[in-house]
Amino acid sequence: MVFQYPIWVLALVLGLVAVALKKWSRVGDWFQAYQLFKVPEFNENMQDNYLYRKVSVYINSLVALEDSDFTNLFSGKKANEIVLALDPNQTVHDTFLGARVSWTNAHANSCRTFVLKIRKKDKRRILRPYLQHIHSVFDEFEQRKREVSLYMNGADGRWRSVPFSHPSTLETIAMDSDLKNRVKSDLESFLKSKQYYHRLGRVWKRSFLLYGPSGTGKSSFVAAMAKFLCYDVYDVDLSRVSDDSDLKLLLLQTRNKSVIVVEDLDRFVADKTTTLSFSGVLNFMDGLLNSCCGDERVMVFTMNTKDHIDPAMLRPGRVDVHIYFPLCDFNAFKTLANSYLGVKDHKLFPQLEEIFQSGATLSPAEIGEIMIVNRSSPSRALKSVITALQINGDSRSPAKIGQRSADKPPRPVEEVGDQSGGLLCRESVHTVREFRKLYGFLRLKSSRKSGSFDVDSNQNER
Repeated sequence: MVFQYPIWVLALVLGLVAVALKKWSRVGDWFQAYQLFKVPEFNENMQDNYLYRKVSVYINSLVALEDSDFTNLFSGKKANEIVLALDPNQTVHDTFLGARVSWTNAHANSCRTFVLKIRKKDKRRILRPYLQHIHSVFDEFEQRKREVSLYMNGADGRWRSVPFSHPSTLETIAMDSDLKNRVKSDLESFLKSKQYYHRLGRVWKRSFLLYGPSGTGKSSFVAAMAKFLCYDVYDVDLSRVSDDSDLKLLLLQTRNKSVIVVEDLDRFVADKTTTLSFSGVLNFMDGLLNSCCGDERVMVFTMNTKDHIDPAMLRPGRVDVHIYFPLCDFNAFKTLANSYLGVKDHKLFPQLEEIFQSGATLSPAEIGEIMIVNRSSPSRALKSVITALQINGDSRSPAKIGQRSADKPPRPVEEVGDQSGGLLCRESVHTVREFRKLYGFLRLKSSRKSGSFDVDSNQNER
């Protein structure tokens, strides 16, 4: 015989069990010899307790917060952001160095307090490291949410700033995925290496050289780095610097957690009319002043080519990482097609891959502009890129790179979807020519190279 009980009876039993478990937990707390630490919202002088805010941010970042009986949900400042917060008189558990601790959001006498509960046997081992861990998590949170600024130097030797709202991210950069992951890992490792650098007696900074033809994404990559790190950007215009002393003063005025950028350094070095000395630039890159004006900096230098640069400027210590930005290949093209057109695969991709493999290429900026102009029709955009690649290939090689053999001429642009493909392609030729005329992209006649990334300074290219 099966006995059926009313629902209210089952609910009553479950409620009694829950109460019994809580009572037993309190008894267990008594015998486990826990110690409690209170973090009140205000100190004894009724001033804000800054530690309370840090603990609040830390608790609200815990994954275990979702397991609490009552958790408040709030909308964040960013679009579609949801923020979790512990409800009053609720408890959340955490684990640190193998020890289990808990936080309770206690409210009593109109005073909010967080109560930390630790076993006495774990207190000496984890209390101070745990509090330092909370400080570190809070500092990282504050760094991530702060507004990033772009600083530019004027003729008077002072920095002027504007909000830095560049949309580029590491995810949208057209770069080999393996190389991109290695860059991200290097930056993440740098962020966590303060004690390591100090133990070595070295300044906590990292320097990058980005080199390659114009329009290959070097400036966008700098913006993506700054957004990834949440660092301010200091864009140094050497043509506005009057002498070596002014360059030193500019460096002294920069702050920690910053990306210091010098673009087109090769052109400046080749300019014999500049008032800056070569040694002044070297000291700016890695001199005694660099060790006196702060920590946690990333220095980035861009060049079109490093072939004619004095090796002293590129030695390890001045430049830690060399990254080559080539003209667009098929893999980079697929990234651009996904970003600009939302296309991950297309009927024309095999033909495009064949053209890229034949040696024809364009810069990512040129391909991106073609896609923007034709973004309403992905098929038209791809056909326009094919036409531009064929024209560029013919202009770069007397043997007509686009042709595979005399008896097998290059295929024309395939018609996909609409009947106006030929007209659209003729218009795209005009678009490419006007685009090059407007922006003046350099066409370097160097052979295409594979992307290089030298994390170990001893392996940097010469």
